[in-house]
Amino acid sequence: MPRTPRTTPVSPGQTAGSGSPPDPPGSHHPTHLAARAARWSVRHRKLAVIGWLVGIALAMVLGNIAGTDKLGNDDYGVGEQARAEHTLHDHGFVAADSENILIQRRTPAADEAALLADPQIRAALADITTRVRDSGVATGMRAPLPVQGVTTDPGLVSHDRRSVLLTFDLKGDEDHHASVDPTLDATAAVQKAHPGVSVEQFGDASSDKALGDTVGKDFHRAELLAIPLTLGILLAVFGAVVAAVIPMGLALTAFIGSLGLVALISKALPTNDTATSVMLLIGLAVGVDYALFYIRREREERAAGHGPQRALQIAADTSGHTILTSGLTVAVSMAGLLITGMSVFSGIAIGTILVVLVAVLGSLTALPALLSMLGDRVELLRLPWRRRVGAGRAGRRGRRGRRGAQPAGEPELGPQDEVAARHRSYQRHLARPGVMGRLLRRPAPVAAITGGLLLLLALPALGMHTAEPGVDDIPKNLPIMKTYDRLSAAFPGGQVPAVVVVSTTDGSPVTSPAAAQAIDALRTRAVASGRMFDPVTVTLTPDRQAARVAIPLAGSGTDDESIKALHTLRGTVIPETVKKVPNLRADVTGMTAGSADFNAQLKSRTPLVIGFVMVLAFALLLAAFRNALVAAVAVGLNLLSVGAAYGLLVAVFQHHWADGLLGYTSTGAVTNWLPLMLFVILFGLSMDYQVFVLSRVKEAREDGLSMREAATVGVRRSAGVVTSAAVIMVAVFSIFATLSQVSMKQLGVGLGAAILLDATLIRVILMPAVLTLLGERIWTDRRPGPGTDLDDRTRPNLPAQPVGASAGRIDARYGQAGEFSYAAGESVTDRDPRPQSEPRSWSPLQPHQQPQTRPRPDYPTPRWTLPPA
Repeated sequence: MPRTPRTTPVSPGQTAGSGSPPDPPGSHHPTHLAARAARWSVRHRKLAVIGWLVGIALAMVLGNIAGTDKLGNDDYGVGEQARAEHTLHDHGFVAADSENILIQRRTPAADEAALLADPQIRAALADITTRVRDSGVATGMRAPLPVQGVTTDPGLVSHDRRSVLLTFDLKGDEDHHASVDPTLDATAAVQKAHPGVSVEQFGDASSDKALGDTVGKDFHRAELLAIPLTLGILLAVFGAVVAAVIPMGLALTAFIGSLGLVALISKALPTNDTATSVMLLIGLAVGVDYALFYIRREREERAAGHGPQRALQIAADTSGHTILTSGLTVAVSMAGLLITGMSVFSGIAIGTILVVLVAVLGSLTALPALLSMLGDRVELLRLPWRRRVGAGRAGRRGRRGRRGAQPAGEPELGPQDEVAARHRSYQRHLARPGVMGRLLRRPAPVAAITGGLLLLLALPALGMHTAEPGVDDIPKNLPIMKTYDRLSAAFPGGQVPAVVVVSTTDGSPVTSPAAAQAIDALRTRAVASGRMFDPVTVTLTPDRQAARVAIPLAGSGTDDESIKALHTLRGTVIPETVKKVPNLRADVTGMTAGSADFNAQLKSRTPLVIGFVMVLAFALLLAAFRNALVAAVAVGLNLLSVGAAYGLLVAVFQHHWADGLLGYTSTGAVTNWLPLMLFVILFGLSMDYQVFVLSRVKEAREDGLSMREAATVGVRRSAGVVTSAAVIMVAVFSIFATLSQVSMKQLGVGLGAAILLDATLIRVILMPAVLTLLGERIWTDRRPGPGTDLDDRTRPNLPAQPVGASAGRIDARYGQAGEFSYAAGESVTDRDPRPQSEPRSWSPLQPHQQPQTRPRPDYPTPRWTLPPA
């Protein structure tokens, strides 16, 4: 027997279901943070928007006043390299930037004496030595010929009998050194005065300057491309200038505000330039995506016939919740970098966490407030060939109202109309099965084939080789790199030497006979190994308790030849010389040692990072969707996406077939910091699509659809926004693939390929197939709604025709009222099999859920109202 519906009191002067729109279940007191934030922002919309802008401006001003503390060169080391650098620092050694000026004749001389006797070589060497000395920025000058004020070093003559070298250090330390420009000007002047020989300069400061200029131009070009490109895509998505500008504005303000916060935090935790680049990359991606999700959902609800405030309610309760879950997952993923214990990763982690959380804050507060203020004016400045969203009566209704307020006398959709409209939307999607419908009829083979293809793409990752990028990261076509190649050929290993720091454990000087003999033996054994070369230089610290021994290694500094030389030095030469003296200790630093130690620590910490990210991401997804199977599927699909990206990265960058396509020369390795960075970034960003699509699937599932139908409807309803977001991300990441540095190319290709795979194969094909296979085990607690086949056996509990003034609107937008045939007069509660007082299950992160009885059809007047215009 059907129960008689209870009478619910309404506000005086109001009739239930008329005037203002009804609140969704639980909207009187929103149960999750996103809904509460949106509710407050809409009630205080001016305060929310102005507060956001003032907060961003304040963070930027305070950050500029405080300044940003950057990591010094000593802060990057780990393991033995870090111990060596700290030993030098503790003993007062000031590391200076060293420079080399190469003077080279066109043909080899008969011998070294003939080379030094060459009039052109002598004249050019004397000229450049005088100019550099008189510049006032050089110290510790060494040359192969006697010159006043310069140390004579016969080892600065090349074995090919073509080249001599002038070396010097810039005054100051490597973090605050004198300008290298005077010496570069001197080199150019000497080259012009002595055209018979080649005069070129390469060193720490000169290469940094050349690379800095190149990278600066690259990023300037990337910025000029990224913003217009993103705006263009958003304009194509929304078809209106105002709607397109809002996501870009949110992303850029979040990035600017985060830079100020990073500057303040850097006083305790210094950062680096790489963190800023990654912040821009992630901030632009998530900021645009979050605003895109929110605005598209609000526009979709307006097109469905809802008024402005009801559309914002639904957007806050659904897309707002999605943004919150996604943002927390991205932040958790990036927090995994803190486990590495490496300063460079810590700076990146803190910066990206801040920019993501600031973007989430703006999406949940300033964005709904701004949309509330604009109403349907968000559709202003539309492209003439694009149809306005909600162009019919429902769309015009909001535009007639001031600031999007509901005009008097224009009733909102009633609760029964909402259910009817939602299910008619489902029926439209299911009436055209298309390719997806046919694929989901056989989910097992579809999942097997798609998963197998992704595993095949991931297969090359098993052969991944990582290395410190070093000089190989710099484009070979730069003049400074051509100089480096000639310098390395003439003086092998001299530009990337291993540095052995010999110190005493009892505070005695390293100039004692035993220590001096051990250092001399170290030099002799190193050169005799055939993997290290002269000139070996020894520099004492000011307190004479430590010595810095620079030994040139074979190879480029990061290749296999250099690694073998390092192993020989650490495993054979040092134990047989320095470590035989009881009070002596030796630690090795330098580029090769730093790369080896960095890789070793990464290898030991990477499993911890991956485990941390996966466990916390699983916990967040479990709290959001209340189903362990769904959380496990999401984590597993993300791992598959990352694995495929790794495989593509190896296939492209460890071989030479794509060199011409991307304009680089393969180093035969993937940049050592990239795999872990890709994992945390991709694991977080993939959740944008994952959570958004799953939320749509869950909505359909709770409305009574079968799992196959819910997967079809969820993917189709989210396809537009997911595709748009993916296109934006891929476009931004592709710009990084055009940068000069190989590491940036690898980052851009890896991220772009992974997002493309994630938004196509995984979200559109594999995930729906897997969800369909899991079937009824997912989200079994469904609201009364259509049955698995949408037949007449279990229809939504609605009257045969929409009630009241909204009937015409529903008929106009969704077809004739007779499309669904229900028993006339039957109410929502008539077919509810549960007792009226049975509470629904509840989760603090779950939209539309709170401990309450099932909502009745006679809703009270809503309290979530717009402020007066």
